[in-house]
Amino acid sequence: MVYQFLRRNLRFILTITAAAFLLRLMFIRYFPGVVTDSFVYGDIAKNWLQHGVYGLSGPEEISPTYIRLPGYPAFLALIFSIFGMEHYRAVLIVQMFLDVGACFVCADIALRIFGPASARTAFVLAALCPFLANYSAAALTETLEVFFTALALDLTARALQTSRAAYWAGCGAACAAAILLRPDGMLLVVAIEAFLVWKFAAKRSVNRLPVRIFLIPVLLVGVVSTLPLVPWTLRNWRVFHRFQPLAPRYANEEEEFVPMGFNHWVKTWIADYSSVEEIYWAVPGSEMDPGKLPSRAFDSLQQQAQTAGVIKEYNTLLHVSPELDRRFEAIASDRIRAHPARYYLGLPALRVLDMWARPRTEMLPSDSRWWEFNDEPKFSALAVSLGMINVCYLVLALAGWVRTRRTPLVGLLITFCIFRSAFLGTLENPEPRYTLEMYPVVILLGAATIAGNRALAQGQVSHAEARSDVL
Repeated sequence: MVYQFLRRNLRFILTITAAAFLLRLMFIRYFPGVVTDSFVYGDIAKNWLQHGVYGLSGPEEISPTYIRLPGYPAFLALIFSIFGMEHYRAVLIVQMFLDVGACFVCADIALRIFGPASARTAFVLAALCPFLANYSAAALTETLEVFFTALALDLTARALQTSRAAYWAGCGAACAAAILLRPDGMLLVVAIEAFLVWKFAAKRSVNRLPVRIFLIPVLLVGVVSTLPLVPWTLRNWRVFHRFQPLAPRYANEEEEFVPMGFNHWVKTWIADYSSVEEIYWAVPGSEMDPGKLPSRAFDSLQQQAQTAGVIKEYNTLLHVSPELDRRFEAIASDRIRAHPARYYLGLPALRVLDMWARPRTEMLPSDSRWWEFNDEPKFSALAVSLGMINVCYLVLALAGWVRTRRTPLVGLLITFCIFRSAFLGTLENPEPRYTLEMYPVVILLGAATIAGNRALAQGQVSHAEARSDVL
């Protein structure tokens, strides 16, 4: 099936592949993204290579750390060992190839679920997606995370079509890579396992399927995906005497004070990325501008004055002391108690909506408050253009879900998006890049809309369903 598709569409594939490389090279040339987090990963990779210590450089010595999982530092260490220490341009070039590889993976998923027409369309949508291309030019985990997420979904589709254990093991390995890059990669495993449980339960209620058919894929994916965490966990226990199978939620060092009161206060009002830049990232070290707080940050004039007083004290210290943190916590507790639905439902939903709907210009020169049009005209136009492109992708994906919701394996794609979106709503920092791992799903469903798979939408039995023991 794949060989025939490649042979029949070779010229088309080569043309679109060339366009994909050109788009990514443009971002690497004009908008390379080597940011603070990039240097943190790079410092760990350099110390790992040169001194054999997985740690951060200090004034006098290298301190072992567990604030970042070893996946991306290992990738950087490999690139540095080949092309030279701190050669970030080489990192971006390698990421470009991986990102184009993800385009092929998306096409393969579409071919297996929807057919050749959707595969061609998915390849075009992935290759020319400015958001995937933009992050291939950023020395961050996103490009690798997207690649391994798409690969895990592709191997799941292959496994459900053939029932081969090797594909389930490969799916687990891809999930393991996603987890070693970012802790939230674990959501991919949870989504796949939940989908398998649901499909097996649905089928078992009709046909008495042997339990082993269900257990083999579940165990293979679960064991293989988590096995690489064992040496990392043992290392953390030996070095820090701490059970730490993943990276800490707030990327804090051992015994480092985390201002949870401040974080809780932020979560009682934050809903958009501009507030992340202006308020959340300012702490500690920079002054907070109370004028940047939205009106929803206060429930009364008294609370506004109380908040202003706490911010004024912070601006004097430029760090959150335990005493000041308790004052932030007191304000947060009052607000949560007064409006629990807003805190637990309303604001998380707004944060998820903001992450999905933004123009995704955070790695570009455009102002995060793009709608105020105070930026240079070319960057305002860029933000508006990317915003319209993002909306088009999302509208096509929504229409694709409506069209193909009864198609086998679409449930897996949607399950992953639901789990990940729900998790993102719990974060204090709604950064649009966190939805990028779900963009392969957006591309697949959008391709189904454009290609017009009416037969599959009406519930026709697919090749996947016909050959799978689980579905």
